[in-house]
Formats: sequence, C-alpha cells, structure tokens
Amino acid sequence: MEYISAKNIVSGYSDNGWFGCEYNMNIYKGCSHGCIYCDSRSECYQIEDFSRVRAKKDALEIIEKNLRSKRKKGVIATGGMSDPYNPFEEKLKLTRGALNLIERYRFGVSPLTKSSLITRDIDIIKKISEHSPVSVMMTVTAADDVLSKKIEPNVCPSSERFAAIKEFSDAGIHTGILLMPMLPFIEDTEENVVGIVEKAKASGARFIYPSFGMTLRSGQREYFYDELDKHFPGMSNRYIERFGGDYGCSSPKYSELKELFQRECRKLGLLFRMRDIIFDYKKGYIKEQLSWI
Repeated sequence: MEYISAKNIVSGYSDNGWFGCEYNMNIYKGCSHGCIYCDSRSECYQIEDFSRVRAKKDALEIIEKNLRSKRKKGVIATGGMSDPYNPFEEKLKLTRGALNLIERYRFGVSPLTKSSLITRDIDIIKKISEHSPVSVMMTVTAADDVLSKKIEPNVCPSSERFAAIKEFSDAGIHTGILLMPMLPFIEDTEENVVGIVEKAKASGARFIYPSFGMTLRSGQREYFYDELDKHFPGMSNRYIERFGGDYGCSSPKYSELKELFQRECRKLGLLFRMRDIIFDYKKGYIKEQLSWI
C-alpha cells in the first residue's frame, strides 16, 4: 500500500449538504472497482492513475484531531470520491477505525459503497445509530448480476449488495440505494428500473435516489468509450451521435422512466425525494439534537 500525506480528512460544514450530511471524509484516494462510468476519473479532479488505491498517512490520528476540533456535531459522509470499502480495507481497517472514532465523538455517519465488506462493520454502525443519525447507502445501477459485472467489474454483483442492504435493515439501520448513474441505451429499461425497485423493497431499503442518465467529462469520457467498445460494440458511436461532447447525458426515455419509477416507489412505500429521505433518517434524533435537522 502506498501512503500519501494529508493535513485534514474530515472536512467542511454545510447545513444543506448531500443527503443532509454536514461533513465529508475520504480516507483513500483512487478506486480499484473499475466501474466503467466513474466520474471521479475526470481530469477536473486531478487524480493521477485513478485505479491505484492509496491511503492517507496517519489517517486515524488526523481524523481524531479533526473530530475533536469540530464545534458542531453532524453527519459525516464517506464514499463520494473513493469507496471506503475497497479490497485493501479488509486488512487495513482504516474505515472501521474511523467509524470507531465517529462513535466515540458522537457524530453521525452516511457511508456510500458498492462493497458487501461494509457488513463487517454493522456492530459499530449500529452503535452510532443509537445516538446519532445513520443512513447506509449502496449504489446499485443494474438489477441483473451479469450486467452489473460488465459495468462494475471488480466489485460484488448487485445480488450481494441487496443482501448487504437486507443485513442492515434487519439490524434496524436506515439504508437505501443510489440508482445512479443510469447508462443510456444499456440500463434505461423498464425491466431494470422495476427490478431494482422491487429488489430494494424486498431487501428492506427505505429509499431509492435515482438519476435517469449520466455525466461525461474529459478524461472520464475517453475511458468510458473504450470500455463500451469492449463490452458493447458500437455503443460508443450511439453516445457520440446522441450526446456529442455534452456533460449531461440524460436517457432518451427520461420522462417515462421517471414516471414509472415514482409510481413503483409509491406503490411499494419507498422514498425517493431528497427532503423526505433526510427527514426519515434524522427524525428520531430531533429531541436529542435539534441541530441534526
């Protein structure tokens, strides 16, 4: 494992953060999951050799220092730029160590991952949920395991992710799915959307937050097209013809899929609006911490 220097790891404070998270934490840099669509490969993030995972030196000491210095409690998001449960985490246990510190200093947490390794840490996450808001988020973009392995080759298939969601739900921990991105011409089918919604409900998920399309930037776009040519011959030409150099690449079926998705979620009692999701996982902590929501 290569280690890189960092001054701070738990950063920022926002009253209107992503999924109601006030802070952000990335212990690792780079990701080995190999997802063909990953926006973090984009040149704007300046992550050299993105597929090579590096850990931040003295991460747990820095995180403890950061947490001690925070004047306001809040929910800490992790997993936005680099999955906190990459294969090296199984041995290094830096994410697990960070969760222990989050529990000790009584912050909330919202981890985002594609890895079933997160189930190893149910015990700590459960302890955090006893005093602070917790929402565990799992990215699922394909209901079918064969398709998920094509577009997310180095991570567990979707069925294992649904099983992980079930473990958290059974433990009484708030959990849900990010259905994003949705690759146009590949994942934007009624079968895929309905399949994910139904499997989410069966797994005990509380919510699904969707995106009916994807983004493409310089650096990421080239990698994505190369992978499309390997797994879906001719598909890159469809993207070029349809989207050109656009940043936002919405599904041509955007409107009908959105309507279908919302109808299915309402039928099964799944949340899908950001404000509702935030309220749902923070509502039990209002009396103890008015600042949580």
